[in-house]
Amino acid sequence: MARPRDFDEKEALEKALHLFWLKGYNGTSPQDLLDTLELSRSSLYRTFTDKHTLFLKALARYQEFTTSEIKKVIDPADTVKETIRKILELIAGAVLTDEQHRGCFMLNSEIELSLHDPQVHEMVVKNDLEMEDIFYNLLKKGQQTGELSKSYDPRAMAGFFLNTAKGIRVTAKSNSDKKTFQHIIDFALLTLNQ
Repeated sequence: MARPRDFDEKEALEKALHLFWLKGYNGTSPQDLLDTLELSRSSLYRTFTDKHTLFLKALARYQEFTTSEIKKVIDPADTVKETIRKILELIAGAVLTDEQHRGCFMLNSEIELSLHDPQVHEMVVKNDLEMEDIFYNLLKKGQQTGELSKSYDPRAMAGFFLNTAKGIRVTAKSNSDKKTFQHIIDFALLTLNQ
């Protein structure tokens, strides 16, 4: 019979997420994980298999959380432009209030690992497609209701807003001027006035 775990697995995963987010995958040593999670080596590997598996679980948890936070700001009573503004402001607010300037864990992982790690690459692509679909569905709805012109391709515009969101996350790693991000959002939304 297996010994019961004497720690909270979800809490350990949350601690690992924040450690990987701060130091990156390659910057996080096995000893860092043991110290931060306050686990023995056997408990760590019995529960999470290895560092890479733990990293993938942490990244999946982050993706799940950020997507749910974005979906919370979508209110059917708002206009499409108001909703897109809320999404971009949520993204900017999250990275601007982070005193450690960690940026976006998913985007950091894309830059650090996606080229050489097929599992991370797959997660990044899935995340991008999910985010792009959120914008696409909003833009398509705006076209159907007459709020937005049908003169542009909603899939192409969704890609533009995905790229804008990712750009905000990167810029916030070195710039904490709220006006900068307000201008970025304002100009991005001007594209919907065509």
